[in-house]
Amino acid sequence: MTQDQSEKAKRIPVSSHVLYADYSKSSKTLVKGKGVYVYDVEGNQYLDAIGGVGVVNVGHGIPEIVDAIADQAGRLAFSYSGNSENEPRHNLAEILNAWAPHGMRETKTLFCSGGAEANEAALKLAYQYHWERGNRSKRKIVGRWQSYHGNTVGALSMSGRTSWRRMHDPYLLSFPHIPPPYCYRCPWKLSYPECGMECTRELRRVICQEGAENVAAFIAEPVIGTSLSAVVPPPEYYRSIREICDEFDVLFIADEVMSGIGRTGLNWGIEHWQVVPDIITTAKGIAGGYAALGATILCEKVWRAIADGSGKPMHSYTYGGNPLSCAAGVAVLRYIEENKLISRVAQMGDKLLLRLHATLDDLSCVGDIRGKGFFLGIEIVADKKSKAPFPPEWDVTHLIESGALKNGLFILGGVTGLIDGVGGDHIELLPPFIIEDQHIDFIARTLRHTLETVISGRSDGNRS
Repeated sequence: MTQDQSEKAKRIPVSSHVLYADYSKSSKTLVKGKGVYVYDVEGNQYLDAIGGVGVVNVGHGIPEIVDAIADQAGRLAFSYSGNSENEPRHNLAEILNAWAPHGMRETKTLFCSGGAEANEAALKLAYQYHWERGNRSKRKIVGRWQSYHGNTVGALSMSGRTSWRRMHDPYLLSFPHIPPPYCYRCPWKLSYPECGMECTRELRRVICQEGAENVAAFIAEPVIGTSLSAVVPPPEYYRSIREICDEFDVLFIADEVMSGIGRTGLNWGIEHWQVVPDIITTAKGIAGGYAALGATILCEKVWRAIADGSGKPMHSYTYGGNPLSCAAGVAVLRYIEENKLISRVAQMGDKLLLRLHATLDDLSCVGDIRGKGFFLGIEIVADKKSKAPFPPEWDVTHLIESGALKNGLFILGGVTGLIDGVGGDHIELLPPFIIEDQHIDFIARTLRHTLETVISGRSDGNRS
């Protein structure tokens, strides 16, 4: 057995019957988490600077949350929401109503097991809202290119991640898409603010082209996730989007699966623009990784149209609102509130962003550093001036990801192809809300060392 084969054998779990996400690479087998760190089967320690994948917000192994889950499991682990209520579901819905943006209070929430399910529910309930009001041709959802809303057929139809859509294109619904507010690489080759917000005008154009009578909703990640690694729109963007949606009786769905539950330094990412959506979807951080949980939150005008119409939301899940997951959600949200972690994210997120700029800006491969709070991304380029990407076949994103792991740091490699669906490399940082100054220092130092090593080695290999 070669050394490489030996290393691979150590990393792959004992069971060979798992359908892995990527058979071209091996994975560490993690056995323990504590605070901001995770540990593999060999006892190696890693700083979890991505919180699993934007999930672990309060940290690993928090005793209060573990105890709350154990207590609930001992009392009632499951009840079916179709024929009974349970206290954790009721309590979690009450907390989410209190967390909702001002102007969206008096919400109703449908619970599920994750982000794709939450967005699938939003799709169907947005259509039902129009159906109940007699507008039954309003069924299309406008999405954005370089977006991601989940891997179910409906959620992937709304998504604009072309590399993941390609294989399943025959199954996807014919939903229109518009370009994202990607100022670093503006599709119109314009600069903000002289651009006149051409990216929002595109929504108006598409709605008119499709026919407003056929468009049910527009869906967007307030801060764009792993398809563009933390792209933040200009200040006027969502206000303009909201006005266009209102003009054409189109619902605005804010996909807060990644940006919600305080990750950007406010309860919800959309609140940075002081805009109120009609539907919020969330998952990941809502239960902090302690249980599988997602939620679709409806504003009053949406749920009331259903309640006053057929009276039956035509969507449910077997595990939706199960008491064990909801108890985890209640414990996580209370822990965030009691420890004032969202204001901490705003403060420490600014510190991390400044430190990344100070440490990485002079590197020729760092094109853009962006984001809000603990939702940060770094775009990697071959040439800083022209913004030219590295050749896709170099697989620079995943070389950086694996290089950081060897240095004791978990980072997230964004999906390759952020520029045009084929080329473009980027990485993402989504650390737990509890990281300290020394963790910020370690992240910045390790990223610099990793980038220097990977880019130098890749370039040298190309010359040879």
